[in-house]
Amino acid sequence: MLKLQTRILLTYICLCTVILCSSCRQKTPATSRLSNTQKLSDLQLLLESDETTQESRFTIVSQLANDFIAKNQTTELVLFLTDYVENHPNDQYNAYWLLMVAHIYMEDKAKPIARYYFDRILSDYDDLIVKGTSVHFTALINLIQLSSDPDSRIKFFNELILRFPDKISLTEMYARLAVEYENIGEWEQMRKCYALFEAQPDATTIQISGIPNAYHRANQMLKLNASAKDWSFESLDALEQAVKNALKTNNFKQLEKYRSRVNFFAMTWRQEETDSNSQANFSMANFMRGKIRFSEKLDETSNTSEAYLRTWGWQQNVSVWYFYFRKINFPLDPDIHGRWEWAGIYYGEKL
Repeated sequence: MLKLQTRILLTYICLCTVILCSSCRQKTPATSRLSNTQKLSDLQLLLESDETTQESRFTIVSQLANDFIAKNQTTELVLFLTDYVENHPNDQYNAYWLLMVAHIYMEDKAKPIARYYFDRILSDYDDLIVKGTSVHFTALINLIQLSSDPDSRIKFFNELILRFPDKISLTEMYARLAVEYENIGEWEQMRKCYALFEAQPDATTIQISGIPNAYHRANQMLKLNASAKDWSFESLDALEQAVKNALKTNNFKQLEKYRSRVNFFAMTWRQEETDSNSQANFSMANFMRGKIRFSEKLDETSNTSEAYLRTWGWQQNVSVWYFYFRKINFPLDPDIHGRWEWAGIYYGEKL
């Protein structure tokens, strides 16, 4: 069965059919008594006539295609349309006929074949506007859905941005491009796309499927790239010992130096790092008025990329703070990528 998208494409076909049949009945009433087979045969003959105009051919092909659809003969429809395109290479509507073929293969879950035809539409035919919609635009949208390799998706995203900026969300496109460039290790291109994304007026509010917290991600990357990056440590052990020494000596100034200067957070375990009130803009001196203690070992849930140090004695409603350490993931700068940072604080006992 054809799904809604294909049926919408074929609505126009049905309208053309009504016009054609009405005209025929007015001129030759006897036509109404012909069998369906005879009608289709006549249409085939008319289609092959050299005197048939381009617009009439569109209506005739639409009528024939509509008949295949009514009989649920999608295989026959594909053969008819592909043969027609092959035998009429100069038909200005060939991109539209192949778009119908591609959608049929999409409905049949034959994605590689569908992609072949969408590719042909882009590479072999000029764009065509049918009922206000660009055939190339439709092909690009489907190719993005069908493509799994980042290089192809990057190509299609860039073409959408270049050719159809008014039909898409540029904010979403820049974010998706950044992710694809990250997937292939094109770090500078990733940075540029995140910068373009962040500059969009709706960057802070947009919700993008598959890219949670897109703005936070972009903002973190850009700030990290622009920062001095002098707070990181070569290893987790070095970071742990430095923080513990500052706590032992109650040296809040030294402790401040170890804080990450990119999105350092302080929040409860139930909050998200992206919450607007999770950013820590306070001085450690305000809370280090007594003896601060800490566990000898890191929390047992620590691993090769994240670690937690339990501390207590803070002058606050919640005296227990967990220091959160993490390995920096920033391939754009090999000098900092893989090093460790003190990224934030969790208030209270672990949930």
